[in-house]
Amino acid sequence: MEVRLDKWLWAVRLYKTRAIATDACRLGKITCNGIIAKASKEVKVGDKYDVNIDQLHKTIEVVGLLNNRIPAKLVENYMKDLTPKEEYERIEFARKFAFEKRDRGTGRPTKRERRDIEDFKD
Repeated sequence: MEVRLDKWLWAVRLYKTRAIATDACRLGKITCNGIIAKASKEVKVGDKYDVNIDQLHKTIEVVGLLNNRIPAKLVENYMKDLTPKEEYERIEFARKFAFEKRDRGTGRPTKRERRDIEDFKD
């Protein structure tokens, strides 16, 4: 069985749509052995890919091939996640400190306050 990389990434639920998976390949967010992988690349069992999804850098290994999207519970039968724990902890830490707290009853920020908040974050 032959499966395109973009279709496989969509089928194992790394990307919400196949078009987004194709764009990720085109933008160089998916590499195989340090080489940027094209969307049309044939996936083989045992291949290892580095996938950049937003700020998360995942390392995955292909365990099985499939053509159609599967339920999330069955993904572990087709993909092995080799991402170190530290990577997930880094993302969780960043999420924790990216949250803003406003006092109860102050309402939504005004346009000026929102701009100040964005300037402060940058």
